This record gives sequence, structure tokens and C-alpha cells, in this order.
Amino acid sequence: MEKEIGVITHWFDKINVAVIKLNGSVKKGDKIKIKKGDTEFEETIDSMQIDHKSVDSAKKGDDVAIKLSEKTKEGAIVYLVK
Repeated sequence: MEKEIGVITHWFDKINVAVIKLNGSVKKGDKIKIKKGDTEFEETIDSMQIDHKSVDSAKKGDDVAIKLSEKTKEGAIVYLVK
């Protein structure tokens, strides 16, 4: 089961970090799916930051930065995989 939890607002190519504007909550260890057009991949959250500080969880309204193993683009939809 997948639930939409946010959208990627910034992508930092050199460091493979996505900034996600959340409309749901997420925590370390959660599995997320990133989808944009025909491209999709799953990722387990190992670390995330809000305002350059490491956090274990984030909630609706937060802008959270997450390091990804694959490239993505702004506008990609982020889903929580249950």
C-alpha cells in the first residue's frame, strides 16, 4: 500500500539530496517510493535533516532533506510504502 506524503521541491545533483515538502509524516527507517513519469524507485530513509539538523522524524508542513541513492527531479511525488 502506498500513501502520498509529499513532493520534491529541490534536487541537489552533486550530493544526491532531495528536499521534500511533506503533506504527511515520515520517520527514519520508513520505506518511500519516488515517482516521476515513467521513473520510480524505492528508498529506505537512513538519515534526514531539517534546517541542516539531523532529525528522526518529520511531519506535515516540514521541508525535509533526504539523501537518495538514485537521481530524481523536482516535482516527483513521494509515497510512503507500507
